[in-house]
Amino acid sequence: MPRLTAAHAPLTREVAVIDEHGEHGTVSIPAERDLTVYVDRRELVTLMTLGAHPELLVLGYLLNQRLIESASDVESITVDWEVNAAAVRTHAGIDRIEERTAKKVVTTGCGQGSVFGDLMAGIDALKLPDTRFTQAQLYALVNAIRLQESTYKSAGSVHGCALFTLEADEGVTMQCFVEDVGRHNAIDTIAGWIAMQPTPSLAQGRVFYTTGRLTSEMVIKSAQMGVPIVVSRSGITQMGHAVAQRVGLCAIGRATNRRFLCYAGEGRLELQPELAGPSRE
Repeated sequence: MPRLTAAHAPLTREVAVIDEHGEHGTVSIPAERDLTVYVDRRELVTLMTLGAHPELLVLGYLLNQRLIESASDVESITVDWEVNAAAVRTHAGIDRIEERTAKKVVTTGCGQGSVFGDLMAGIDALKLPDTRFTQAQLYALVNAIRLQESTYKSAGSVHGCALFTLEADEGVTMQCFVEDVGRHNAIDTIAGWIAMQPTPSLAQGRVFYTTGRLTSEMVIKSAQMGVPIVVSRSGITQMGHAVAQRVGLCAIGRATNRRFLCYAGEGRLELQPELAGPSRE
């Protein structure tokens, strides 16, 4: 496993405001900051981030960009907030890095996410585990998110993502919760967290949750992490829907309280309509 620093930075800051009554006060806002990533002394990209887990963000970013195969390709990641930089040292360099990062695609992610190369390259080779998910587990997941203490509750303006594992008793366990200014940063951080875990510790079925909409890059990144079920508080885009169907991923959106819509992969979801309460009709 690579050596990671544990850089810390404040997640929020206080600012002065005036409300609709002309009264002065202070509120918390997310402390967005830039982080320039250098790989073997070569500048790669600048990420706009909350900075909660910057080392895992960088690791997950490299994985989701398919620039490295696994965490073991990396020797160390050093983050220094005094210069807003992350220095990545690899064991053997990244093959054809100039060629592989020449094409840049700006995604629909908030904060203008970007990916290198062809978004769709290699997705047909992805094999997702045969995971099933019950409606009771979906409701347990949504309730766990509702109870989670978060920067969003105190300051707003951020996206949250979480990784859950499914339990035999129809429960769920939240393994990792991350917030950032862009949902693509949050999912990359979770990818980095997964890469640092022993494989048996995540042997159970996995479900990914996001507060943001399910765009193509979110679905692709979930599938690359080996997660076959994604749940969103928001909806799904046409391309996100097409990719989910193509890779056999279960995509659930508009998940709040007892309501949800399953857009794709309904074969993975065991419906229990009696848990939903009275119909709205």
